Amino acid sequence: MSNTTQKTSTKMFVNGVLILTISNILVKAIGLLFKIPLHDILGDDGMGYFNAAYTIYTTFFMISTAGLPVAISYMVSRSRAAGNFNQVKKIMRIAFVVFFVIGSVGTLALFFGAGFFANTVTEIPESKYCIMAIAPTLFFVCLTSAFRGYFQGHQVMWPTAVSQLLESLGKLLIGILLANWSIARGDSLEITAAWTIFGLTIGVLCGMGFIWITKLLYNTSKVNAEYELENSYTMATDSTKALLKELVVMAIPVTLSSSVMSLANLIDLTVISRQLQSIGFTSKGAAALYGNYTTLAVPMFNLIPVLVYPIGYSLVPMISALIVQKDEQRTKNVITSSLKTAAILSMPCTVGMAVLAEPILSLIYGGASLLDKYTAEGSELLSDPMFMSYINAETSSASLAAPLLAILAVSSFLVCMLSITNSILQANKRPYLPLISMLIGAVAKVLASYLLIGNESVGIYGAPISTDICYIIVVICNFYFCAKYANFRPSVGKVFLKPLVAAALCGGAAFGAYELVSMVISNLKIVTIFAIGAAAVVYVVAILLLGALEKDDFEFIPAGKKLYGILTKLKLVK
Repeated sequence: MSNTTQKTSTKMFVNGVLILTISNILVKAIGLLFKIPLHDILGDDGMGYFNAAYTIYTTFFMISTAGLPVAISYMVSRSRAAGNFNQVKKIMRIAFVVFFVIGSVGTLALFFGAGFFANTVTEIPESKYCIMAIAPTLFFVCLTSAFRGYFQGHQVMWPTAVSQLLESLGKLLIGILLANWSIARGDSLEITAAWTIFGLTIGVLCGMGFIWITKLLYNTSKVNAEYELENSYTMATDSTKALLKELVVMAIPVTLSSSVMSLANLIDLTVISRQLQSIGFTSKGAAALYGNYTTLAVPMFNLIPVLVYPIGYSLVPMISALIVQKDEQRTKNVITSSLKTAAILSMPCTVGMAVLAEPILSLIYGGASLLDKYTAEGSELLSDPMFMSYINAETSSASLAAPLLAILAVSSFLVCMLSITNSILQANKRPYLPLISMLIGAVAKVLASYLLIGNESVGIYGAPISTDICYIIVVICNFYFCAKYANFRPSVGKVFLKPLVAAALCGGAAFGAYELVSMVISNLKIVTIFAIGAAAVVYVVAILLLGALEKDDFEFIPAGKKLYGILTKLKLVK
């Protein structure tokens, strides 16, 4: 590969990661902004209808779209790297037809089966209208996914980022406007919830319209110039049957591996509730503990991987192209830098979240006493001795969830490693291997949950412990597969050890700053923010002094060349 081609490819990779990272953060922030006023408008009952429909939709969404965009990206990037732009066009035509059919069937099933899903699956009959309102979303998002896979294969990520933002803004702005309009009309709560969720449908339609117009207007000649041959637009293509087969063979294992953990979590719900009751909790006590865990700890655990997922998305097309060009050294460098970047981003967040679990949760959710709340409400939980053994006069929802989050934080780092190794295996045309890893991990998770939660001395803490066990196994399996089938063995010292030492210093700084400043300042929210800031400064300095970042790594950082020059002058890097 020429130096010019390397620079172009690397620049597109870095820009893609940066754009998707910013987009993901904004989407998460918009989602949080959406939930706060929505709960005020719909209340607990209305949110129940909304969430029941959304859960059904996400299941269909996962089955319909999880693997196909990755497969399209892989096939497009390989065809581009071979200079066969004629085949790229053919792949897109086939993908569009496949997604059109899947989206149509899924939408019709959701819309006309809304009563069945509401009565039988969710057991919330009032959610029927919400399911009908969200049904068209599946059709729109399927078509959007086809375009996203196409652009991802070209390492062009901004259309995906903008379409995601339009979807989120539609959900936030249009959803709330429709909710208020419905209330003003005097609609019933289930109808108001349906109008609210229809905001998401309109948002997804806007996102699809944007990315479709972008595809029509986008000139790929610039991004394809590095691979163009004389016959790029007339070159012979594989048959439709062969391309369709490759698409399906690639997509199915990715879809299944994405769905395995969702299924395991669904089973986990039943196991947690049943096993808590088996050791003496009432059904309401078990539900309260599970609700606390999934509402406070689990969403925080899911935040850290948002920083790393864009690297995984961008990695598949880049590695696929390098493999076609047989540039083994470049492939190894890209993978090593990506894995190291993922470790540098995730390790301090993981350690910080474990050390400051309670202050962080209190900062977001507050620290009101649960005992006072239950006493004022005359809650039945007061008569559950097992549940009350977790509660004292000072216990808040945040302090109850804090030890669970501290345990679960380990899995945040592991999920980041999983994202990168999955991409490595997918780019090496081994998409079924992550499925094997996930199946083994899911079985281990369910078994560990059953055994640990059913032990009275462990109880609800078995839930995050079983998740850690699951992802430890999955990541070990994935690294084994990467070594055997992708010929990649990471340098433990370069990739993991230095970031780990820096993260440990970061955690120590966070704990020390929190303890010391809290002696002087009584406002614990200010103390928490100060501790996080102090930890961040210590971590950055430690990363630089330990030499965790090497010259080649700056190639994959925005404005990395300029940054490297500045840090070299300051003698912070070699």
